[in-house]
Amino acid sequence: MSERKSDISGWLVRPASWHLWAVLGAVLGAAVARTARLTSDGGMDNAIVVRAARVWLAGGSPYDDPHFLYLPSAVVAAAPWATVPRGVLSVLVPVLVAGCLVGGWVCALRLHGVAPRSRFAALGLIGLAAGFAPFAHLVLLGNWTATAALALPLAVLLVGRGRWVAAGLVLGAAVALKPLLAPMGLLFVFARRWRALAWLAGVPAAASAGAALLLPDPAGFLTRTLPFLLRGDDGFVRLYEASPLAVLPRAGVPAALAALLAFGMAAVGVGCAYRRWR
Repeated sequence: MSERKSDISGWLVRPASWHLWAVLGAVLGAAVARTARLTSDGGMDNAIVVRAARVWLAGGSPYDDPHFLYLPSAVVAAAPWATVPRGVLSVLVPVLVAGCLVGGWVCALRLHGVAPRSRFAALGLIGLAAGFAPFAHLVLLGNWTATAALALPLAVLLVGRGRWVAAGLVLGAAVALKPLLAPMGLLFVFARRWRALAWLAGVPAAASAGAALLLPDPAGFLTRTLPFLLRGDDGFVRLYEASPLAVLPRAGVPAALAALLAFGMAAVGVGCAYRRWR
């Protein structure tokens, strides 16, 4: 059995043939072509951000749309996209999203010492692109979560090589676009990498503060978006996507107890993360 496993492992680490790369290209190309055919502005999620940028360029507030759930810095980042023809966006955005996902896969391979040109690398990516629903959904929706999918393994790879400041810059840039990776700051706190943590927090803070000054509603993210996220379900943001502070009261839990339970769960999560770090 051990010899068989060794043979399989040896086969997987060998360089992939051009046939595998051709299959991979066809699978990724099909995902991009499907998105270009079915969507405008590169997908629903990307369309929301680009529409917010168009509203801002026209003199309005992007936070008039309750479904724009991004930091002010994302508005400025999306502004160039607002000037690109929709037909170009419908192709360019899925290409970039797929590129971010491929880049994240390559970083993950490097993190575990697997050659990016190996058969495992090609077959794994084919499996993700063809059979893993979140991969297809990110490409179809043009979801900016793809930037986090690239930034997370890249940052961990940099941390593993002792380049904490570079990792903080990567994560800070990703948070400025979409604040999914903000909890990664805990890693820097546990490691007492205060300079790197300052970059992680400072990049999105400075970018958002500067961008907010350009908006007609500078505090829109705080006064509109955060309350919306806490309230939860409106038919667009489903209840399971909302905060426990929104979910628990709907289940009959008193508001005060719901807040206590929510903060308690957060504390348990932080405690588990710290024990895992130790």
